[in-house]
Amino acid sequence: MLNFFYYVVPFIFLLGVLVFVHELGHFLIARWCGVRVTDFSIGFGKQLWGFTDKHQTNWKICAIPLGGYCQFLGDANGASAGEDDAALKEMSDEEKREAFAFQSPWKKLAIVLGGPGFNYLFAIVVFALMFMFIGKFTFPPVVGEVMPDGAASVAGIQSGDRILEVNGNKIKTFTDISTEVALTVGKNVDVKLQRGDEILNINVELKEIEVEENGTKTRRPMLGIKSQSSIELDQNKLSPWNAFAEAGYETWRITIGTLRGVHQMITGQRGTEDLGGIIRIAEMSGDISKKQGLIDFIAFMALLSINLGLINLFPIPVLDGGHVVIFVIEIITRREINEKLKNFLFKCGFALLLALMIFATWNDISHLFKRWFM
Repeated sequence: MLNFFYYVVPFIFLLGVLVFVHELGHFLIARWCGVRVTDFSIGFGKQLWGFTDKHQTNWKICAIPLGGYCQFLGDANGASAGEDDAALKEMSDEEKREAFAFQSPWKKLAIVLGGPGFNYLFAIVVFALMFMFIGKFTFPPVVGEVMPDGAASVAGIQSGDRILEVNGNKIKTFTDISTEVALTVGKNVDVKLQRGDEILNINVELKEIEVEENGTKTRRPMLGIKSQSSIELDQNKLSPWNAFAEAGYETWRITIGTLRGVHQMITGQRGTEDLGGIIRIAEMSGDISKKQGLIDFIAFMALLSINLGLINLFPIPVLDGGHVVIFVIEIITRREINEKLKNFLFKCGFALLLALMIFATWNDISHLFKRWFM
């Protein structure tokens, strides 16, 4: 019962908030453009609760809490992956003015970008408020994962070790480790670390790992460790201006890091085992709520909001990014893409998305099996 509270409840809350933020972006921009939203749903399937407002929008919470949607007047479904041709033909002139299908490509583009845009805005606001009222967070120099056969693994460094010094220089954040290793002359580094109550001094012979920098592949010596997901807070609070500037930079840094990771997977430089889905999110949100606390959970929510916004911008039909590509083409060519072609693209996009979800779920199950039984 306790595990249900720690893993299921935080996951449903987390996903509910992020889906609401995303769909609220679509909703507000649509209303601003004069488009009627017929349904605003958190979840899919059977409606558990709902009401209809004065603008004829049905706000509802549904039984399957794994997403949500805004359905606009004239849409055939909640994904806006097609239009109800019969309904469009029977619309009055007043209804056509409020139907998504009859809007200009510019308005359609703005509405589609509203969802990912609000995910990014949410993350920036959360980070900024944390920086203003709590302090700037950093990733502590604690080893979260040791890469198999890497330099750290060979030297005996373990997950959970806290790096105190590298080559005699004090380490405060995980980024400091990379900086000191990059400045190392020769192949060996002296690492001072804390393991429980014990202080250890270890000499590590670095191993070269292929990385990509500015579009060029290069090899450079690295320890072969990854950070853990928890954060630490610097008690020096930032001014509102600096907080928002720093929040914007942090959001940009996370976005670039995610894109680099995706690129490495596509090009085969990184394994696809890091690709996770719903189960992995539930596992991580549960671990954070159980072991780390509210601040880490809020930071994780902001991080996930960035990833949700970014993924939705990928140019895959059915996702917001697929719609963006279509509307940009229509703006450039000044003509609407054939409806049959759109439907074909959406079907292909749905098939690709389904395949990715199945693959990610398989990764999640494999990860849980290793965690529980190995």
